[in-house]
Amino acid sequence: MPTIANITVKKNDGVTDIIYTGQAGSGGDKIPAVWKAPVVTNGTAPAHAPEFKLMAQSNAAKTARRLIGTLSYPSISLDSATSIATVKSRALVEINGVFPIDMPQAAIDEAVSQAVNLFVSTLVKDSMKQGFAPR
Repeated sequence: MPTIANITVKKNDGVTDIIYTGQAGSGGDKIPAVWKAPVVTNGTAPAHAPEFKLMAQSNAAKTARRLIGTLSYPSISLDSATSIATVKSRALVEINGVFPIDMPQAAIDEAVSQAVNLFVSTLVKDSMKQGFAPR
């Protein structure tokens, strides 16, 4: 079982690092591990920070493990009259994987590597940014 640690990823510019700091490890099935990034532009409150959660659980038959990762990324609005920042909206990005417990580890390793590499491919990133699947 992995131990929670900070996660460093590249921002949209492809150069700048952003560090998601581990806030809490998972306490068991259905309890997510939580990471937070620094507060986004104009924000000051903890609720203004992007948050990543990763949760795991067994299926009902206990034949597979499901992992669900969710990124909640806020859009901050600054009231020009009061200078109070509030969350205007949130982008939610989710990844969901089911891994049979009787599947060889090498096959799971290959499936995970190919899946995450597909998700970070230029075509998939551009599709998500524009809100449309390729035609």
